[in-house]
Amino acid sequence: MGRAEEPTVFELSVAGRKAWTFPRTDLPEWGADELVPAEHLADEALELAEVSERDLVAHVTRLSHRQYSVDLGAYPLGSCTMKYNPKLCDDSSALPGLRDIHPSAPAALTQGWLELLVSLEEWLCEVTGMHAATLQPPAGAAGELTGLLLMRAWHDDQLATGAATKARTKVIIPDSAHGTNPASVTLGGYETVTVPSDDRGCVDVAALREALDDEVAGIMLTNPNTLGLFEEDIAEIAAAVHEVGGLLYYDGANLNAILGVVRPGDMGFDIVHMNLHKTFAVPHGGGGPGAGPVAVSERLTRFLPGPRPVRTTDGSFDWETPADSIGRVHGWHGNALALARAYSYILVNGGDGLRTVSDMAVLNANWVRHRLRGVYDIPFDRPNMHECVLATTSLKKAQGLTALDVAKRLLEEGFHAPTTYFPLIVAEALMIEPTETESLQTLEALCEALERIAAESGEQAHEAPRTAPVRRLDEARAARHLIPTYDARLAGETAEG
Repeated sequence: MGRAEEPTVFELSVAGRKAWTFPRTDLPEWGADELVPAEHLADEALELAEVSERDLVAHVTRLSHRQYSVDLGAYPLGSCTMKYNPKLCDDSSALPGLRDIHPSAPAALTQGWLELLVSLEEWLCEVTGMHAATLQPPAGAAGELTGLLLMRAWHDDQLATGAATKARTKVIIPDSAHGTNPASVTLGGYETVTVPSDDRGCVDVAALREALDDEVAGIMLTNPNTLGLFEEDIAEIAAAVHEVGGLLYYDGANLNAILGVVRPGDMGFDIVHMNLHKTFAVPHGGGGPGAGPVAVSERLTRFLPGPRPVRTTDGSFDWETPADSIGRVHGWHGNALALARAYSYILVNGGDGLRTVSDMAVLNANWVRHRLRGVYDIPFDRPNMHECVLATTSLKKAQGLTALDVAKRLLEEGFHAPTTYFPLIVAEALMIEPTETESLQTLEALCEALERIAAESGEQAHEAPRTAPVRRLDEARAARHLIPTYDARLAGETAEG
């Protein structure tokens, strides 16, 4: 309170204080034990915070004022597009006709919702060049796992029908891949095989060919990759993987860079996941929930999760489960309102508008790279797509300025920090993705701040952030000793003890 460190809501709690109570009626009251089976009742009462409405509103408002968001300013978090979400998408997804429908309502009463979902699937397939899609996965990582399970179902079927004679056990991933890729491969039951990047920052095709054999189930690839570079040898890569019977999985985290320009299906990919929160105006991270649809080529359609919304022969809509479905990957039909946001974003932009989104994203990222050339190292200084990777290697050597120092110092300048130390193949990496939504004035202000920081000594930056609500944390300790919950009972014991 005031300028003091913000207490938790439990620390604000005072016994007997209330924000609101249900009005009393003349109906008889029922105890919880009369309404809920005993096995579902907690053994002891929950410790809930007791606060007044005034204290609660002030607490939440103070917290909200101490946060940085995409609505507040530039959020150049490379590889995790944090683009501005048009308010139109908020409004449209909050329409009562969409918001107030129960997910178990029969198809006959939800024709409008089903038409929206079918149209969205068709549009996503058009964008990606694929045949069909599932809208169920609730996030990009869930989409990755779904894609791997589809890959496994395809290969298992090949083995069962005699089309293949050997089980597939390995999935190839470039060393520039997103960290979720190897985790998804492991969850999908496969072994990860890493291939290096070449001196252009792209997949080393010769090394890839050496890794390919009849045990490879496929390759997971991001294109453009996490260096912001387009994989120029993608046609050769696709042909080589298909030649040994493998499938190509497209990590759609960077789809924002190629909308309306080139399609993963045309590059030879068989499976594509999309992060609707990155490309199609759905809140990201703590602002979620998100959605991670997965689109596939025709030969994989029969394995998609079900039930799927479909258009019937008489023009109405219904639910249908594919013949060899891998089953559900999410309750009900996915995070439906996130899907409605993406639908409205695509509808209002249209095909030409989506192309403009990518054009502007690529232009902004290249402008940043050119502007900061000579100030920061640029490990792969050639035309990039939606993001660019800088490095502080020279600055660290000359004045002790690390990528972490720059990121923390940038907070004092009023910007969110870029991604640091990723991709792992670039030392002291700063990955910047401005997105298409930032104006020239914002980009100039961001680059001026980065230029100002680069001119300072590392000793100055080591103290940053000095103006943020929380100073520099011990990040290693925070990661290894994470305490995600607050236990009011333990806090009470500590206070009494």
